[in-house]
Amino acid sequence: MARCCAGRPGRGRRRSRRTVYAAFPGKADLFRHVLDVATVGDERPVAVADRPEIRDAFEESDPRAAIGRAIDYTVALFERAGDLIMVTVQAADADPDMRAAADAGSSATRRLWLTLTQTLQDGGALRPGLSAQAAADILYALASPHTHQLLRRHCRWSLQRYRTWLAGTATEQLLGGSGS
Repeated sequence: MARCCAGRPGRGRRRSRRTVYAAFPGKADLFRHVLDVATVGDERPVAVADRPEIRDAFEESDPRAAIGRAIDYTVALFERAGDLIMVTVQAADADPDMRAAADAGSSATRRLWLTLTQTLQDGGALRPGLSAQAAADILYALASPHTHQLLRRHCRWSLQRYRTWLAGTATEQLLGGSGS
């Protein structure tokens, strides 16, 4: 393969560039694709909320296990895509495409957590006085890419320490009592 381009400087690069631009007309399109793949972990067009791991977590009858499974998926997502998600957040004020990506991700995350907490509330599992919306807000803050970046990247927490803290704190905040 390298042989076809020998003696023709730049020819292979030009062809590659055209191929990339044919699939992704602009940098924002390419970034959005990379972010989407990193977020879900593959190229299948299935949203996070429709992934089997999330659906199974939401159908879990044990509220602690449901939170733990949702947290496990979220931690894996942040390990794959957290840094890219933070790029959209940090660039949102300067770039309308990044603002749109950050807002879309934020809205989807809020809906996801509200679905879980509404299920917990319907099953009578939320601690007394805590609404599904307030519980979703708690998860939105705790299980955020911001918190992940602070603890995993800045404080250099191990993956296990972060996951254990997040699952335990979320469980305690939503259900009361001790965490996982």
